[in-house]
Amino acid sequence: MRILLLCSSFNGLTQRAWLELRRAGHDVSVELAVSEQVMLEAVALAKPDLVICPFLKEKVPTRLWQNHRTIIIHPGPPGDRGPSSLDWAILDGEREWGVTALQAVEEMDAGPIWGYRTFPLPDEPPRKSSLYNGAVADAAVELVAEVAAKAGDPGFTPAPLDYRRPEVRGRLRRPMRGDDRELSWEEPTEAILRRVRAADGAPGGRAALGGLAVRVFDTYRGPALGGEPGVIAARREGAVLVNTGDASVWVGHLRLERQGAVKLPAAMVLGDLLAEVGERSGYSEITYDRSESVGVVSFDFYNGAMSTDQCRRLAAALKYAVAQDTRVLVVRGGEAFSNGIHLNVIEAARHPELEAWMNINAINQVCREIVACTSQLVVTSVGGNAGAGGVMMGLGADRVLLREPVVLNPHYRTMGLFGSELWTYTLPRRVGAEAAMRLTGEALPIGAAEAAELGLADHVLSGSRLEFERQVLDYAERLAADGEYGRLLAAKVEAREADDARKPLSAYRAEELAEMSRDMFEDRSGFRAARQAFVHKRKPSGTPEHLAAHRDMASHM
Repeated sequence: MRILLLCSSFNGLTQRAWLELRRAGHDVSVELAVSEQVMLEAVALAKPDLVICPFLKEKVPTRLWQNHRTIIIHPGPPGDRGPSSLDWAILDGEREWGVTALQAVEEMDAGPIWGYRTFPLPDEPPRKSSLYNGAVADAAVELVAEVAAKAGDPGFTPAPLDYRRPEVRGRLRRPMRGDDRELSWEEPTEAILRRVRAADGAPGGRAALGGLAVRVFDTYRGPALGGEPGVIAARREGAVLVNTGDASVWVGHLRLERQGAVKLPAAMVLGDLLAEVGERSGYSEITYDRSESVGVVSFDFYNGAMSTDQCRRLAAALKYAVAQDTRVLVVRGGEAFSNGIHLNVIEAARHPELEAWMNINAINQVCREIVACTSQLVVTSVGGNAGAGGVMMGLGADRVLLREPVVLNPHYRTMGLFGSELWTYTLPRRVGAEAAMRLTGEALPIGAAEAAELGLADHVLSGSRLEFERQVLDYAERLAADGEYGRLLAAKVEAREADDARKPLSAYRAEELAEMSRDMFEDRSGFRAARQAFVHKRKPSGTPEHLAAHRDMASHM
């Protein structure tokens, strides 16, 4: 079947839908909905049997849905309507939520239903971005496959939206406004968490902090301190601890309420206002735990971005873990495994090029700690998506374990960078030189199953995130207890020494950095403009050529 994905951005959910449909054998092309004219032009060129909109903020043109079956994937249960569905679900403390596939009609979210999924929401209010990239994305991908199958069935008829049906329990909700996102530090911690997380990653909760009007993101429960609400009580690793009406809350990220401001670690935004604020434990982006034979370095960086400071701390944690007497080291990422260098921090720096240079050197040290470890076997636990240098960082381990829904983007091209993180060593080592050049050149996402087929990963594990992490630990314990462990470690040492004799890691690093210096300081491939477009969320002017297959075909006709 010829399918056109019409979307506002080629985000994680759209990528998963694209991968699922292609793996099922469909001919899939993508068009970014930059204008009504572009959308209509896309269907004229693609001549699709079906149009699916996995993530679309714009209204589908009337002429499009009247002439082409167009299915909207809406992040709400049957009957739910409106653009702020997940925001309201989190803020109102819904116990169950869902995703609905419905046919586009004149009235938004009111078309016939092709299918739906429901799932429970946790007691702890989830971050909107976590919910979207987790349960919502899982349900949406299932629905996309179901819609494609039903579209091929001439006997299928979608069910009209009928609020008398028991499964249709949603309602039309107005868009969430600015005052709905206002928070007061005098509120209980629970209320603050729910309001902020209903707006995280965008647009954030609105508040005043340290005399500044800010947007608040990335919040966690803190201890009961008994201080005045709104007072900054402590700081740690870029986060600040703020007193609330009944306890306190850790705030990881802020953005000033002014034009062009960038979301940054809270301590960076507050700057000199924290001169008299002391450090306090209770918050950490990096932890180390161990059993008798397995050590685990866990890191969880907001949105997978790794700043210079974060990379230095992670490299230090890895160095400590490598020096321990464990037999296997697990390197475990967070909600997003890693997306490489921290573009927001780079863009906000006084000298962005210099900050980018320091950042790439710092993340290279993380990669070197993983690759050069010869005292233990290293396992990377990739439970969340990874991109660019974050993929390459994970490939440095002896074993790479992926969770089934994970999407990898093993390339740098879209950001105008050659790339570093020792990728010229780790990627060809796993997939061969030809495949390495194809992956980095095509700049397309890779699903977990394909990653295993290519050799990017050793095992793909299913189950929830918690089940996945348990399976990784079980795998690491079995590896440590394996009677062949000594032989495996000796073979690793021998291979590392042989590789180093042919070409040391420092040579790969030097060659990569020579290329990166041209990208960062001379801007030979548009890194500055690509970075600024990403950081400031600028709307693209068109669809990248490598995604819009229908346009490529038309140009060759």
